[in-house]
Amino acid sequence: MTHPKLEGFPVVVEADLAWGEMDAFGHLNNVLFFRYFENARIRYMDEIGWFELHRTAGIGPIVASTQCRFRRPVHYPDRLLIGARIITIEPDRATFEHRMISRRWDDLAAEGQAVIVNYDYAAAQKAMLTHELRSAIDRLEAGRTS
Repeated sequence: MTHPKLEGFPVVVEADLAWGEMDAFGHLNNVLFFRYFENARIRYMDEIGWFELHRTAGIGPIVASTQCRFRRPVHYPDRLLIGARIITIEPDRATFEHRMISRRWDDLAAEGQAVIVNYDYAAAQKAMLTHELRSAIDRLEAGRTS
């Protein structure tokens, strides 16, 4: 489940492309690239406990911005590898980098970023990243899970 262009990505998810995800032009609908990126990002946030923080304290992730650069058309059938890693951390947010590898092309199909803000849902305002969350990010990025 690895690829040289995903080196340094601590979270990689694998997915088979579904026939129904094709658009009228016969390639992966552009909005689904964001869904695949989101799937990898959700796995990452789950691994560092960001959702647990939301369940216990009401503070959790919210998307501030996201973008994608399409590199190659993706067609059925294909198997995709989607990587997620954090490339910058600020006091109240983290920027994720995403890469999508097409097994059919054996190459980069898309890349993107998402800025995720830590958000206090009860107060409806940004919140600082906790020490525990930052430590979990550091551990995951270093290849350690405990």
